[in-house]
Amino acid sequence: MQSASSASRRRGLVSPHGTAGTLGDLGSRAPLVARQRIRRVRSRRWLIHLTRGMAWLGAALTIAGAVAGGAVWLLTTPYLAVHSVRVEGAARVPVEEVLAEADIPLGTSILRLDPAGVRARLEAMPQIRRAEVIRELPDRVTILVEERRPFTLVHAGRLHWLDDEARLLGEEREAVAPAVPIISGLSEEELDSMRSAPGPKALAAIALVRALLRGGSSLAAEISEIDMSGREGPVLYTLDGLEVRIGTEQWDERLARLDGVLAQLASQRGGAAVTAVDLRFRDQVVLQNGGRR
Repeated sequence: MQSASSASRRRGLVSPHGTAGTLGDLGSRAPLVARQRIRRVRSRRWLIHLTRGMAWLGAALTIAGAVAGGAVWLLTTPYLAVHSVRVEGAARVPVEEVLAEADIPLGTSILRLDPAGVRARLEAMPQIRRAEVIRELPDRVTILVEERRPFTLVHAGRLHWLDDEARLLGEEREAVAPAVPIISGLSEEELDSMRSAPGPKALAAIALVRALLRGGSSLAAEISEIDMSGREGPVLYTLDGLEVRIGTEQWDERLARLDGVLAQLASQRGGAAVTAVDLRFRDQVVLQNGGRR
């Protein structure tokens, strides 16, 4: 009689108490599986990816076309066309001149407007210090200007206004009395060159006027004219016709001495009339009396 383990092995059974039988190769390919073709599956996957890519490309082109069409509409729609241009802050400069220099034609798309370019054109005008261009949707533009303020007059054949940066503002045809000394001694050629940029003599004269104002006394009101024609520095003239030579440097210290000299001369009314004061020498004041020192 055969044992139970032998019978189990013949029937291909394996028990925990028996000896393991021989197992087949589970990794081998069956004939049906071996005859299958994988290429068709791969080609179908490639076709799916291509279809999806074309769909994404079509969607992207559609969106780009819509964006481009929207941009064209924004730049051409009458709803965003400039209907009015307003100017604020102009007092001495005519509004018509500001508008002409800004050059913003009505009907232009407000989105095509170049605020930086308009501002540059306006600030190139001699009378305007700063400008700002504001686009107010949907159809209005506001121009804010800060004008240059007249500071004093320069006399060069005719009277012309200067601002506090020695910028030439324009001619003055009427008789006026500025609050600070007027500037003289500039030629017509120097005045013409100042139309594009301040000249060195005008800048020096403005600096001297500022020094007079810094003194904190009534000295600025007593000086009527600053002559810049001399090579040895400015020459000041008081309201009484006194000539003051101040040199080219140390103006604050010399003007302080001049204030004391004028106060002393005012208290000596009985003495000989002084016609000129020379402050160009250090710690020394030279007085001229009727052509004699």
